[in-house]
Amino acid sequence: MSSNKFLIEEIIDRALVEDLGRGDVTTEALIPGDQRGAGFIVAKEEGILAGIEAAKQVFHRVDRELKVEVLLTDGTRVKSGSRVARVSGSIASILKAERVALNFLQRLSGIASETNHYVEAVKGLPVRIMDTRKTTPGLRSLEKHAVKAGGGENHRINLGDGILIKDNHLAVLRSQGLNIKEIIAKAKQSAPQQLMVEVEVGTVSEALEAVEAGADIVMLDNMNIEDMRKAVKSIGGRALIEASGGITLDNVRAVAETGVDLISIGALTHSARALDISLELEAETTSQKPS
Repeated sequence: MSSNKFLIEEIIDRALVEDLGRGDVTTEALIPGDQRGAGFIVAKEEGILAGIEAAKQVFHRVDRELKVEVLLTDGTRVKSGSRVARVSGSIASILKAERVALNFLQRLSGIASETNHYVEAVKGLPVRIMDTRKTTPGLRSLEKHAVKAGGGENHRINLGDGILIKDNHLAVLRSQGLNIKEIIAKAKQSAPQQLMVEVEVGTVSEALEAVEAGADIVMLDNMNIEDMRKAVKSIGGRALIEASGGITLDNVRAVAETGVDLISIGALTHSARALDISLELEAETTSQKPS
């Protein structure tokens, strides 16, 4: 996350503007500005932690004087009752930052936890669980970090990271009279040399055609298990093979057992359920003057 420091700060600032609006009128009406206290961020269920540094930055963007002690780092398995961090200082500042900090933690820990379910499901097999670009707009860097915290790997971060010739590319180019061999040759000629060329296919014959045309990676899109096995056997190690589309926890191990190298799953980021995490806050007691 350090390499994206300024991007993360921008994301956090937008989130704070969205939440604070004209200010926290409830806290400002009820909580004295000099009231101090502390609280623990606590996991309420088992999962994989992600987003702790983003949460820490939220508190510091609201109030630089807040002290945030990180107790558990990203990638740590938490259980119900696990204390993730301790926050102390101005109660008003903590309350203003609470929701945004927890939103990041809950969302990112949910992604890390979902990713880890898939990683554990294929444990012992030589396959990599990958994410996709199906991320929340504006949050891709954070969400892909969460995938890595859960034990997965990142596919393309953006469209400049690799050549992936998908069905719509193929449809347009075939309408111009080009076949797969010509399309792949065109991609390799036009793109930076260090980029690998990946082609999405829907049948075993298309997979073989792509490999013979020089594709570096073949994506088997929404292919059934039997056809995946046939494609893997026919390709015989001449290219990396990625399975994508329709992958669930129920079938991911069967997909991995076909011998594919990569399994990309959009649900890691677009459908992960937020992990239950809360802030348990206690104010310092103040002595009352006698009336």
